[in-house]
Amino acid sequence: MAATERYDITIIGGGPAGMFAGFYSGLRTAKTQLIESLSELGGQVQALYPEKEILDVAGFPTIKGSQLIAQQNNQFKDFPIDIFKNQTVTDIKREADGFEIVTPQRITHTKEILLAIGNGAFTPRKLAVENIDSFEGKQVFYSVSDLEHFRNHEVLIAGGGDSAIDQALMLEPLAKHVTLVHRRDQFRGLEYMVEKLRNSSVTIKTPFLVKDIEQTPTKQLNISLKRVKTEDQFEQLLVDDVIVSYGFISDNKAVAGWHVQFDEDHRMLKVDSKMQTSEPGIFAIGDGVLYPGKQQLIATAYGEAPTAINAMMQQIYPDKRGPVHSTSLKIKKD
Repeated sequence: MAATERYDITIIGGGPAGMFAGFYSGLRTAKTQLIESLSELGGQVQALYPEKEILDVAGFPTIKGSQLIAQQNNQFKDFPIDIFKNQTVTDIKREADGFEIVTPQRITHTKEILLAIGNGAFTPRKLAVENIDSFEGKQVFYSVSDLEHFRNHEVLIAGGGDSAIDQALMLEPLAKHVTLVHRRDQFRGLEYMVEKLRNSSVTIKTPFLVKDIEQTPTKQLNISLKRVKTEDQFEQLLVDDVIVSYGFISDNKAVAGWHVQFDEDHRMLKVDSKMQTSEPGIFAIGDGVLYPGKQQLIATAYGEAPTAINAMMQQIYPDKRGPVHSTSLKIKKD
């Protein structure tokens, strides 16, 4: 591909939000490229939660993360937008008629940009145990990518949010037994899922923190749990595996290095009702954006994508009338 390739829309970020935006831009027949820094599309859903049951996608009572991404990949088959993986956008420079997009591999030009980068690069919040490095990837994990590893195992899950609850319920029918340890008596998950957890066979231990891990001669893990706000109340638990679900630390260092600058609030990009950032011509959707009433759901990001794409198309082609209702959208057939 020529280095001077020019696009209507460049989507940066290939998670569920970026993928759906790419599909929708195809519906609008925009010349589009999607740039993803990872080796495959799907973002955190594919990289960290492929086995997670997702509940907030309309039409699917439940769907695994990997299945959702596979279905979204299938959506592209009627709209072959240009997809570039293993490429990181290192700079964006404003031009007279759009933007220059710079990656280590190529330079392209685009009229409008859609950021679907979430909160940027992500790394798990580690368990604060002195010898944790010796167990990570063997018996201590920060995500569940291989369910079979946990079959007939005693599993401890540390955390109290949606992901921890989802993982506990996901492993319940597979593991020998699951114990969920949380530092508070109250959980941060959806009420429906918390109720489902309390009605399950999962053992709930609150308010406790994991303070120490030792491997036994039989290769199990002896877990020392400390009751919160006490000095000497400990419990011991013998398990085969530990899953730490304390969330992720994210950063947008790449964005900070670009020539364009954005209005932010707690590292979240501020957007208007059309999903446009403080930089004209650059829009943003997904977990990395902030506006009144914002909910961090995949379903929310799916709704933001058409809003952004339609606003961009209005700017690029002001005389081109966009779809006024979903029934007016057409799939191209051979």
